[in-house]
Amino acid sequence: MSQHDSNKPRSFLCGLIGKGIGGSLTPAMHEKEGRELGFNYVYRRIDLDALELTPAALPELLLAAERMGFDGLNITYPCKQAVIELLDELSDDARALGAVNTVLLRDGKRIGHNTDWSGFASAFKRGLPDVSLESVVQLGAGGAGAAVAHAALQMGARALTLFDVDATRADSLAAELQVRFPQARVSAGGSLEATLAAATGLIHCTPTGMAKLPGLPLPAEYLHAGLWVADIVYFPIRTALLEAAEARGCRTLSGGGMAVYQAVDAFRLFTGVEPDAERMYAHLQSMLAPGAAQGAGQ
Repeated sequence: MSQHDSNKPRSFLCGLIGKGIGGSLTPAMHEKEGRELGFNYVYRRIDLDALELTPAALPELLLAAERMGFDGLNITYPCKQAVIELLDELSDDARALGAVNTVLLRDGKRIGHNTDWSGFASAFKRGLPDVSLESVVQLGAGGAGAAVAHAALQMGARALTLFDVDATRADSLAAELQVRFPQARVSAGGSLEATLAAATGLIHCTPTGMAKLPGLPLPAEYLHAGLWVADIVYFPIRTALLEAAEARGCRTLSGGGMAVYQAVDAFRLFTGVEPDAERMYAHLQSMLAPGAAQGAGQ
């Protein structure tokens, strides 16, 4: 390699596979941080809707990405489970969660990771570092909910109660988590009002409150000043739930942090370089500011 070549900036090609991801802010976060670090960093959306494909096309999309020299892919709805059988290796967290949102393409191998749970944990430690995890209620037991519940228990939640519109899904996730975290008390269902009255925190992992699905996921009167409230919805950054919680004196955490930190962790996996999380957070906030071009999704 000539002296000239060794001075060239490092180049990375990454992408996001999912359905309806036209508004995702993840590509902009990755590309801007890549530029800040002096990389040639290209991050492409691979939108199943735009390509008129279904998750059944995942095998050919992964093969195409490998052939075109992609360094890695983020995976979002509805492919986080379907992609697993197409991978060579899984991180311990991805295996435990049964979901992958980051695939590293390296030396002919496809290695699956999950940065959703670690993204939530990092955001939580940054925004609510000193709150009580004695008794936590979580709304939503889907893919994101499974990752976030794992994070809550990993961070030391003593009791976790799950609620979901699909009671069977909540029961099933609670049973899985109880096996994985025997030191905690994990349960599902019951009276939401009574459970919240005795709880120290509330985590919200349903789509309610998103710009396309506005509203509150529970009656506002169930909230009380003894609760902290964490939302994973980040578009809008201030949801109706956070506004209602703050009006009742609750400490709150927006979904922006999880969106940033799952990207921080994926960026580190793709490049081997530690990005500046605060800079990425500021960039996301600027994109979500009123009047900025806005989006949603991973």
